[in-house]
Amino acid sequence: MQNLLPEPAPTLLPAEPDAAELLAKADSEEAVKAVAAQFPTYSAAWASLAELALAAGEPVTAYAYARTGYHRGLDQLRRNGWRGAGPVPWAHEPNQGFLRALRALGQAAGAIGETDEAERCATFLRDSDPSLA
Repeated sequence: MQNLLPEPAPTLLPAEPDAAELLAKADSEEAVKAVAAQFPTYSAAWASLAELALAAGEPVTAYAYARTGYHRGLDQLRRNGWRGAGPVPWAHEPNQGFLRALRALGQAAGAIGETDEAERCATFLRDSDPSLA
C-alpha cells in the first residue's frame, strides 16, 4: 500500500553559535554544566552531560540529563514547525543535540530496565532519521 499523503518537510533547528562555541571549549564535566546553566534550552549541553554520566556508569543521572535535553529539544522542534512527525535530519548540525539526547535517553532507560521507553526512543530516532538506526 502506497502512502498518498505528502511527507512533512524536515525540521531544521536554528543554530545556537554562542552555546556551541562554549560547549566545544568545555574541557570538563563542570564546564559542560556551566554551559547547560547558561544556555538551559541548548539540548547539546544536556546530551553531553548524559553521555558523560553514561560513560561513568550513572544511568539514573544520565536519564535525568537526557530527559531534560529531550524535552528542551521537543520544545524547539515544535517552535520550528514540527507537528509530531516528520524527519529531523542528523546531517543538520543544530538537530544533533536533540537527537543525541534522545539516543542517551534510550540508552539510560534501557540501563535502568525501562524497556518500553528505550524502545520508544529507538523508534523515534529511526523515524527522525533512518540513518541513525
